[in-house]
Amino acid sequence: MQQLYAQACAVIAGGVNSPARAFHAVGGTPIFMHRASGAYMWDVTGTRYIDYIAGYGPTILGHGHPAITAAITDAAHTGVLFGTPHVHEISFAHLLREAIPSMDIVRITSTGTEAVMSAIRLARTATTRRTIVKCSGCYHGHADSVLASAGSGVASVGIEHTAPDVISVPFNDTEAFVRALSAHKEDIAAVIVEPIVGNFGIVPPQPGYMELLRTGTKDIGALLLFDEVISAFRFHWGGAQTYWDVSVIPDITILGKIIGGGLPIGAYGGHADLMALVAPCGPMYQAGTHAANPLSVQAGIACVHALRDASLYTHMSVLAALLADGIVSRAQHYGIPVTVQRVGGAFSVHFCSHPITNFEDAKKVDKKKFAAFFHGLLSRGIAIAPSMYEAWFVSAAHTHEDVARTLDAIDAIWRSW
Repeated sequence: MQQLYAQACAVIAGGVNSPARAFHAVGGTPIFMHRASGAYMWDVTGTRYIDYIAGYGPTILGHGHPAITAAITDAAHTGVLFGTPHVHEISFAHLLREAIPSMDIVRITSTGTEAVMSAIRLARTATTRRTIVKCSGCYHGHADSVLASAGSGVASVGIEHTAPDVISVPFNDTEAFVRALSAHKEDIAAVIVEPIVGNFGIVPPQPGYMELLRTGTKDIGALLLFDEVISAFRFHWGGAQTYWDVSVIPDITILGKIIGGGLPIGAYGGHADLMALVAPCGPMYQAGTHAANPLSVQAGIACVHALRDASLYTHMSVLAALLADGIVSRAQHYGIPVTVQRVGGAFSVHFCSHPITNFEDAKKVDKKKFAAFFHGLLSRGIAIAPSMYEAWFVSAAHTHEDVARTLDAIDAIWRSW
């Protein structure tokens, strides 16, 4: 691995094409994968890993799912880039609107970052205001306007950013949100939030918080943007906005990752009057040669159709619960302070004894213990993201045997501490 990493560093900035793949936060040399199938990945040496990275979420059906593979193969034969409209993008937009009714009209992009950039530009156009309110630690892509206190990959490499016209408030802090709106109500174009945070662990909103964001934005004439790049289709068929008993409907919903079945894609949408501001109908310009790329769209259709099967979500939730509960019980047995938070088939593990409700909570953890834990898992054939802020993702391809092997590995690690 060291030789490959040296070769990569000679021709690729930092030796990786995304900082999230570096081992900056945990030390050591990144591993290079050769292939993947189902719930497993194999590195260039042939070592197999149980994969809980899941491409940071999108391989929810597992690697090489037959329906997605067939869709990609068909697209490869019929055309991967036209530079014109194609029929599959219409079918896909209908499918997304069916799953997330608040998306009256959809615009498909190449990535989640592009979708966030476009949604913010749309909010600024609609309101003629500039200021954006975001929650500390939520990522929202790598555009300049949202890198302030961005958590996840940014925090893992120790970088702090500020951005003009951006106000960061702690997630779940109602008083901070009310103060921000009161102080800047004439300038705020939009509030952007992950309805279930996935970028400093899995952190659900506290009761009443999302409702406050909705009423607060309406009161000052601002828009509410839901970044569902991680949460949409992860916990059930549709968005987090329809997952809870009390639904809060945003003005703009932003999608990515999972809706491409593992291929690059993003989307944003809202009610028809708002989306009428997007070019060519309106003055808000957004474009992309690879937007609604046929390869990604056909893979996305196959993935979203497959996820209609509710039993897949039950399966992932059951396995994630077994893993999360098993981790907690073993931590208690060995006297190791651990907080595990789970929603459906995703969970996070923090080496601390306090609950994680916001980014500041997530930063007050034992980084050395996480690094040791990460390498202990990796050496035993378990792959998680090399960041204490990232979630574990259970896919539909994982099995009870995978869970048992993972818990055995964790037991062996903590027994040796």
